[in-house]
Amino acid sequence: MYSIAASSSFIHKPPNNFPFCNPNRPLFTIVRSSSSSVAQEIDKSAEKTSTEEKEGRKFPPLKAAKRVVLVRHGQSTWNAEGRIQGSSDFSVLTSKGESQAETSRQMLIDDSFDVCFSSPLRRSKRTAEIIWGTREEEIITDSDMREIDLYSFQGLLKHEGKAKYGDAFRQWQIDAPNFIIDGHYPVRELWARAKSCWDKILVHESKSVLVVAHNAVNQALVATAIGLGTEYFRILLQSNCGVSVLDFTPQPEGGTPNICLNRLNQTPGSPVAVGSSAGRKTSKRIVLVCHGVSESNLESNMPYTGNGPLNMLGNIQAQKIAELLLDLKVNTVVSGNKMASAETAEIITKVQEAADCLGADCIPRYVETKQIPDLDVESILTQSKKARDMLLISLTESDASGLQNVPSGWLSRLEDDVTTSLGNQSGKAWKHLLSELSKGSDGQDNIVIAVGHPALHIAMMGHCLNLTKEWLGSFHLNAGSISVIDFPDGPSGRGVIRCINYTAHLGRWSIPITRTTQADEEY
Repeated sequence: MYSIAASSSFIHKPPNNFPFCNPNRPLFTIVRSSSSSVAQEIDKSAEKTSTEEKEGRKFPPLKAAKRVVLVRHGQSTWNAEGRIQGSSDFSVLTSKGESQAETSRQMLIDDSFDVCFSSPLRRSKRTAEIIWGTREEEIITDSDMREIDLYSFQGLLKHEGKAKYGDAFRQWQIDAPNFIIDGHYPVRELWARAKSCWDKILVHESKSVLVVAHNAVNQALVATAIGLGTEYFRILLQSNCGVSVLDFTPQPEGGTPNICLNRLNQTPGSPVAVGSSAGRKTSKRIVLVCHGVSESNLESNMPYTGNGPLNMLGNIQAQKIAELLLDLKVNTVVSGNKMASAETAEIITKVQEAADCLGADCIPRYVETKQIPDLDVESILTQSKKARDMLLISLTESDASGLQNVPSGWLSRLEDDVTTSLGNQSGKAWKHLLSELSKGSDGQDNIVIAVGHPALHIAMMGHCLNLTKEWLGSFHLNAGSISVIDFPDGPSGRGVIRCINYTAHLGRWSIPITRTTQADEEY
């Protein structure tokens, strides 16, 4: 019997010309595992699940578009104590947790939901009750949405886990997908439960669904929805009361719907504030900034791909981005040569340099700026007739906010040669960013801001996550949004996605998390 474990030998590497191959991503090999009968049965189940994921996860067909909003519960008493909760039900929300849930309620108060699913555990159920507020529909609890089962670890403080379980606790920290305790593989079991949850959520007759659950469960729900395996555990961050959004669009011929992660981990507080990534301190960070909306370019035969300057809304968006990034001490701002990117980068740089200058004799802080042609992908996108036709139709149906109304998952419409070109160029851009991030000594803070087109950032996240071009349509970004990637192991290690498509800083110009379900429009 075999299981998957990290190793430096017998590694199978994907070919170097694979469009979204990241050589820094940890790879795996086969080693012998526990001989217990329970572990053997789980190994068989894991092998079946792995095959299923490789062939493509099947979801129930949909009659209409569905949006699912995932929320993690607010801070709990055991969160505050640093105690391992798992699926135990002893902790409750702290006063801070109640306040976080109230902030989430305000954030979602104007949004229309048809139904709310919740974990039955008290910390989640209470968060759901606060967010759900005075809505009349009953909250549906589902035991499959409980937090990950951690068996003997539950209730221990982290230092107690290290002292009592030694090597097993270390494996939980560095190789969670293959961590085994009391004859169970908790992460593998969690992924199986998440898939069961989706079957129930998607068959429910609703267009807009709120799900309130837990850190690990929400990670698994996001990952299984877009087809990522257990090796992505702790890579898609979920903060207390962080909001993630998934769009499911029916296929004309039926079958598994198109699935797009519209945003990840939009938090009640700033996503760029100093903190840890999955419990680990980090000093290296890349912030992907989508440039503001630009003036339409009459010479461009595809929306949003010309070389026009920022329009009025774009300037507002750029200023809002710069204000949000004041929480950071930025080292480098990188952009492409296109006017919208360069102008957005210039506004960010000026605000950063003037941030600490309050007196007349103050010398502005220097922020390095660079323009890199590989960050410009507009000319590649204009080659796609399918995407151009779809976006032109979308533009006639939207308002003047432009890029904000591009439909989720539109990059899935690109032709193969276009996605290959996008993958190759974004790979070069990603290497530039990692090179910039490598500057400075270990442990020294280094924050790199990259300003560019949403398609470029989606493609670069593909490189970070080591995904093939087939995943391009699985992510969505809006103009003026930011996405944050932390590197707790440095630039040569795996990136941890802190947030994707964060727009709360845009205020009244931001995109609502949900849309009304009264009309029949697609999300």
